[in-house]
Amino acid sequence: MAGEERARQDKGFKLLGILDVQRTPCARDAILHGAGGSVAAGMLFFLATSRVRRSFDVGFAGFMLTTLGSWFYCRMSNAKLRVQQRVIQEGIRNKVVYEGTSLDPTNRPKAEAPSGPS
Repeated sequence: MAGEERARQDKGFKLLGILDVQRTPCARDAILHGAGGSVAAGMLFFLATSRVRRSFDVGFAGFMLTTLGSWFYCRMSNAKLRVQQRVIQEGIRNKVVYEGTSLDPTNRPKAEAPSGPS
């Protein structure tokens, strides 16, 4: 029983036999956004012109554009997040290394304020 469930989980869902949707970041959301974009574009074009074949073409183009746009946006957001995490991790690492030493940026000597009126 447990072996069958693990085999099902390891297999995943491959789109066109090449894209593993469960393991590829952003792929599932991009495909779903593309499906919605294709339906919307195709239906709107059909309602406007009543041309079936051209509506299919517009729907397919809507799918491709929406899927690629959503996927690139998601990947760029993930890359930006990874860069921010790397900067934060390095800052934490430097804080641990320099804490209590003369290089600690939080332990800088403060400028002395003038005492009393002169």
